[in-house]
Amino acid sequence: MKQRGRHRRRRQGRALRAVLAGAGLALTAAATLISASQATVTDDPGALRPLTSAAELGGLRLTEQPVPAGSLDRLAAAMGRPVDAGTVLGDTDRTLRDADDCTGTERRALPVEPSAARAYCWDTEDAEDAETREWRPQSVATSGDADGGSRWGPHRVILSGWTHRGDDADPRRMAKVAFVDAADPARLTYTWALLAVPVDGGRDYRALASRVSGMVRYRDKLLVTASGDGRQALYVYDLRRIQRATVTEDAVGRVPGGWSAHGYRWVLPAVATYRPAEGACGRPASAAGSSGTAGTSRASGASGRDGVAPACPSSLSLDSSSVPDSLVAGETTRTDGDRRTRLWRYSFSADPARSGLLAADATGTVRAEEAYETDAPGVRGVLSHRTGPAGHTDWYLGRTAGKRGGHGTLWRQDTQGAEATECGTSDDTHRCWGDGVGSLSYAPATGELWSVSGRTLFAVPLSALEHELH
Repeated sequence: MKQRGRHRRRRQGRALRAVLAGAGLALTAAATLISASQATVTDDPGALRPLTSAAELGGLRLTEQPVPAGSLDRLAAAMGRPVDAGTVLGDTDRTLRDADDCTGTERRALPVEPSAARAYCWDTEDAEDAETREWRPQSVATSGDADGGSRWGPHRVILSGWTHRGDDADPRRMAKVAFVDAADPARLTYTWALLAVPVDGGRDYRALASRVSGMVRYRDKLLVTASGDGRQALYVYDLRRIQRATVTEDAVGRVPGGWSAHGYRWVLPAVATYRPAEGACGRPASAAGSSGTAGTSRASGASGRDGVAPACPSSLSLDSSSVPDSLVAGETTRTDGDRRTRLWRYSFSADPARSGLLAADATGTVRAEEAYETDAPGVRGVLSHRTGPAGHTDWYLGRTAGKRGGHGTLWRQDTQGAEATECGTSDDTHRCWGDGVGSLSYAPATGELWSVSGRTLFAVPLSALEHELH
């Protein structure tokens, strides 16, 4: 990485503008000027450190567990024939507002530098979408694989994962997905589907009790993080098996008179899960005081063999620049802690009969193909991208500001060093990314990096980011 770790210096006191190129929207000075006192989040995370030992990589293994076909068939027989994502996208009932119609609060959450080329805010007809704090958007999945994956029929697909408020033990915890039809950039429409898990052999379903902080669409599958939902690390949904809800009430599952999905029209039943091969997610670390493998971090889940924390990703993205296509994963560590953050990848299966699933051996075990450690805490989004078939691979990490109302940092790292854009009134201020920004998703069809910040969906050309970092 050319001059990694050495950041572009700009004149102190420079007034910054965050201009949305497509909308001609100028943010206020309050949104763009970042004070020097915010520079504590900008500590350089340095170079990525490869993880190569058997123990380190072993802790990242997953076990695939398909939902029995009989359970899915029984549910479909009771609810009606499943539909695919094209049917859902062709029946959207809400419209995203263009950046010009977003409120000042919504716009203030957008990145400062590079500025967003496009931004959208949720429909105000339903306060639950635009205003409520009951639900929070945390993830986005865009174009899928490079081989025509940006569309489903005539629809260009964007998916946004939202999580109901409350902690992991809250019985109201649930997750939903906005199916966005982005075929017309001037008018994005969407509708909701509840994420569910079949129970009782497919005679019923429950809401997915998880924070959907990471999400990837690959071909006909949607993979989401399963933080807080028992032993699972990931849930898998089939975008060809979407069920219609027949009753519009707050309940979830079978109710008198039909099927309910918390008032939404669509429900996705999970078709498979991935859990750590050793240890478990969503539980306090076991054997407190035991030491992990040298140089390896301890995660929040129960430890597996040799004290290495299990694979419990909180952020996901698709790398269609790798060969084969791969799922990139990252964990989140506390900004006030001293634990290192792990980043890793799994290959997708090349078997046409396993479309959208991870590459697994005969025992259902999935192994990490590559893994690193970074000193960057508070990672909320991770992206890996290679320039050209044999080019250099960069890792992008979206980091939280560490407090509500502050802008975060987007770092680019490799094994040589790290760098980030600079902005504000101090030459060592890197808080240029979004406010409370979520996961990262690259759309190769348009060359855009998508994310969600606050309650605002936005896109930044990857080329603009590269320009700022060189």
